Amino acid sequence: MKSASKSTPQRGDPIPERFFRMIGEFTFDWESWFSCDGEVLWVNQAVERFTGYTPRECVAMADYPLKLIAPEDRDRMARCFEEGRTGSTANNVEFRALHRDQSQCWCAVSWQPMMDATGRSLGFRASVRDVSEKRQLREQLRLHNEHLEQLVQERTAQIAKLEKHRLQVEKLAALGELAAGVAHEINNPLAGIRNAFALLKRHLPQDVKHYDKLELIDGEIERISGITHQMYQLYRPSQQNVAPFSVRQAVAEVIALTLPLSRKTNVEVVSEFQALQPSGSLGDDEVILRSGEVKQVLLNLVRNAIQASQPGQQVTIIVSTDRDGVTITVADQGHGIAASVISKVFDPFFSTKTEAIGQGMGLGLSVSHGIVEAMEGTINATSTPGEDTKFTVRLPRRLQSLEKGG
Repeated sequence: MKSASKSTPQRGDPIPERFFRMIGEFTFDWESWFSCDGEVLWVNQAVERFTGYTPRECVAMADYPLKLIAPEDRDRMARCFEEGRTGSTANNVEFRALHRDQSQCWCAVSWQPMMDATGRSLGFRASVRDVSEKRQLREQLRLHNEHLEQLVQERTAQIAKLEKHRLQVEKLAALGELAAGVAHEINNPLAGIRNAFALLKRHLPQDVKHYDKLELIDGEIERISGITHQMYQLYRPSQQNVAPFSVRQAVAEVIALTLPLSRKTNVEVVSEFQALQPSGSLGDDEVILRSGEVKQVLLNLVRNAIQASQPGQQVTIIVSTDRDGVTITVADQGHGIAASVISKVFDPFFSTKTEAIGQGMGLGLSVSHGIVEAMEGTINATSTPGEDTKFTVRLPRRLQSLEKGG
């Protein structure tokens, strides 16, 4: 067995001073020893790895270690070293170290006073370690937490929106069921009134007094019938099957159906077809939906737009298609809808037509909303009061599940 070198201390032997210096020199952290007056006495070799300066250069610096600290942190760290000179202790005070090549790295310094065996002050020791990776991980964690917080906020908003939608659906279902029941009860006596009136009108001579009022009565009976029909549709499940049809043709038919009203009010209805794209076997303007219900929604929107317009204004039906869906916008140049009520336009029995008595019961848009949602679509309204209103319907190109099931 080899004997230990005579220069190597053995257990129990006093350790020479040079070994303590070697421990300081080979410490990985950047170590410094300052006198009680704050003058630098010694710096280890690690300082060169942090700053590019040698220990000899550091000891010769008049303002060590401030020159080795980023300008943004110098004033703060100068106060810290003044506290160290007065005998305070601190741990992990972070700052940016400035390299000779002007690059920077994040470091953390700890300092504590040093005493000899008699308790006499020998100054204080400062130890600096590189915390760049720790700072980077901390920043990543902060960004991750912000992202999580954003996701939570988005999910909370989504849940609130879904809850609001659920309550709206329940409200519509309850009102629709009530309306369907009322409509059913009204339709029976209304049919009797209509038949009796038709017999009475048929046997009355046209020269009888107030015969002209019979047309008015007949029109009012027809209006009541239309209202009860809309009330029934609030709850009636769709009976129509999906089938392929041309949106261009459906729009042309709606324009033709509204022609008497548009002529009477001197409001022009035009159509625009933009960015039409085919989808699979479907042509650029073809869809597989319930054609009757699509035309019913458009007919209601166009009629509303005409009624909201002034003579000489224009109603525009804008259609575009992509691979997944069709977007139809009905825009008018009328008086617009106030921001305080636009969110209520799809509520049953809510109507903005307060000036013209008898124009509507506030059911058309509710029915349209239900029809569009039943076809897995969306409908929304935007308006600039005093300028225009737009209703935009977004529907899928095809109802796959309904197409298979009939």
